[in-house]
Amino acid sequence: MSDAAQPTAAEVRAAAEAVKTALDRHLAAVERRSGEDDPAVYDAFNELAAAAEVYDELLYDRYDEVTPFEIPGAEDTLPPYTGPEEPGALSVLIRRDYAVAEPQRLMAQARRVEAADEAGPVVEVSGTVHGALGLLFGEFEPDEIASRHKEFGLEEGDSTLWVTAADETAEPGEWLEAPFEQVDPQRVVCRFDVSAVFDEEYDDGIDDDDDDDDDGGVGGHGGMAELDEDLDTDLDEDGEPTRQEADR
Repeated sequence: MSDAAQPTAAEVRAAAEAVKTALDRHLAAVERRSGEDDPAVYDAFNELAAAAEVYDELLYDRYDEVTPFEIPGAEDTLPPYTGPEEPGALSVLIRRDYAVAEPQRLMAQARRVEAADEAGPVVEVSGTVHGALGLLFGEFEPDEIASRHKEFGLEEGDSTLWVTAADETAEPGEWLEAPFEQVDPQRVVCRFDVSAVFDEEYDDGIDDDDDDDDDGGVGGHGGMAELDEDLDTDLDEDGEPTRQEADR
């Protein structure tokens, strides 16, 4: 970083004073805590985290030094729950990411669905990845695709499931145009996350000697078991199932 872009010593000092102020405010909020999920404590925590992050960055840019502590960012935690104590309804929000690892396998599976359709497709859509995805996700439930993703040429990415509380069930069609716009994090009852990041953190804490005793475990919050390799379909060079697999 050039000298012109470096923060001044006064800016670093001001950032340090901001951390001190945020520390005092956080302690005061904790001392006045009205309950386990006091919003004032939550806000003071976020202010302290933000001030510490700014100070750490300026300290590094100016002096090539870092602080001896780390405070998790506000995005790492959910805000205190403020929804109804006795929810009359709930919403389950799910996101699952996939990489299209084997397009030929994906389209081969879509062709099998088309071939099984007695009426026959009006227009063949299995010849493109876009068309194959639409056909398969229209044919199979999302949970079935999640459990058989390797058969469809997909590779799992991160996934999350949120359970949010509501006072009453929404009217039919009320949120269909924008289903995820009005999600209130303070009404999240619980969430379950799956990510390779959690697997790496789990593996880092295990000695190699323990590997033989470990059945694989689950990573993250909730986790998901690895799919049995026997479910993996073998394809020939044209992307079709081999005779051995077709006779299975």
